[in-house]
Amino acid sequence: MVPNSDDSLITPFPTSVSAPAADPTELGAAARPAPELPKVGSRYIWFMVLAQFGVFMAFITPLAISLTIRVNTLAPGHPEYLGYITGAGALFVMLTSPFMGIWSDRTRTRIGRRRPFMIGGMLVGVLSLVVMAIAPNVFVIGLGWVLAQWGWGTTLSNLQISTADRLPESQRGKVAGLTSFATQIAPVFGVVLAQFFTGDPLLLFLVPGAVGVLFVVLFVTLVHEDDSRSLPKDRITVPQLLSKYLYNPRKHPDFSWNWLGRFLFYTGITLNTTYTGYFFADRLGIEVEAVAGIIASLSLGGILAVTLGAIGGGFLSDRLKRRRLFVLIGGVIMAAGMLMQAFAPDLVLLVAGSLTASVGLGLFAAVDQALLLDVLPERETDAGRFMGITGFATSIPQSVAPFAASGILLIGVTGDERNYTLLFLVAAVSVVLAGSVVLRIRSVR
Repeated sequence: MVPNSDDSLITPFPTSVSAPAADPTELGAAARPAPELPKVGSRYIWFMVLAQFGVFMAFITPLAISLTIRVNTLAPGHPEYLGYITGAGALFVMLTSPFMGIWSDRTRTRIGRRRPFMIGGMLVGVLSLVVMAIAPNVFVIGLGWVLAQWGWGTTLSNLQISTADRLPESQRGKVAGLTSFATQIAPVFGVVLAQFFTGDPLLLFLVPGAVGVLFVVLFVTLVHEDDSRSLPKDRITVPQLLSKYLYNPRKHPDFSWNWLGRFLFYTGITLNTTYTGYFFADRLGIEVEAVAGIIASLSLGGILAVTLGAIGGGFLSDRLKRRRLFVLIGGVIMAAGMLMQAFAPDLVLLVAGSLTASVGLGLFAAVDQALLLDVLPERETDAGRFMGITGFATSIPQSVAPFAASGILLIGVTGDERNYTLLFLVAAVSVVLAGSVVLRIRSVR
């Protein structure tokens, strides 16, 4: 659930107005902040950064270019199929991610709660890449993408849940900045690799996937996670499981505002990126197959821009103890870049817009991730559940926005034309709203 516009949702309820039946000792405990977690060491931080880099290289490279090439090969002249495929995958994950998070919270093994899901997700992810590479038709590609969303998404979500389990507030901005930087540049390296394998579908998918496997294996083998078998066993019925897909936004208003901001952000991102390959081909007057090299070259320049936004914003938000302002600035900068691309008549302005958007993207994504960890409810017992609910804010836009984008592209045009300018305008409005919404959060500066 997400909050409505009721102003009462923006202020956490003090204990003095809690339900009369509540135990006073419980109220006192709720009023006290959770104890600060001990700082993590450099081994945890750097292997976390590498693991997320690897997952994004394996998982987002297909979305950035490989899927476009495969869809264009199997169904030329039907770019809308790409939107249907990505939307279907996101819809599947939207329905399963809270269940996976709840299952992770309740897993009791010698290697902990999170690592079994990192390993299992990685194996499913590799299978998905093979399916997409050898798919004989668009329908099978769609099935492969569903597996990719589920497998690699499960691995990524448990890496992120691990940060909720382990990171103290004083390190959240720094680690979020580093991981955000890694996840933004990973597809760049993936696209650079992909351009050498456009003629071989199997290598096109599996080479970036191999990087993901390597770095996830390094994390699960070299980063310790405590044995979870001694934790309380909490059995759950099917009705209880289904009820945990929802939560009371009045009880956790700041988490709800963060959820809504993230929803708007990923709506804008999805609108902006789903048709990147087709947009560049249309604006530059070239074939889709020729776009990979151009996007790769352009993306390399974006590495510095993402670094500036993600690492700079993450470190500064820790030092200044402010999150909301940086998130808003990130949304505004990203919108400015999208507008430049929307009206770009040539490659020069496309490059300028892309670099500007990259700065905003890195800044927003990094600081918003730290902000999420600051407002995450019930961290000790239900971190996986609430991270799964947070996943709705990503998967719903990824499911719905591609279908919406397919419709937006047809507004005001005829024949084979597509309205990419309007699509980028809508995306820009969405990310500005995303930055504005988090200003409603009250428990974090």
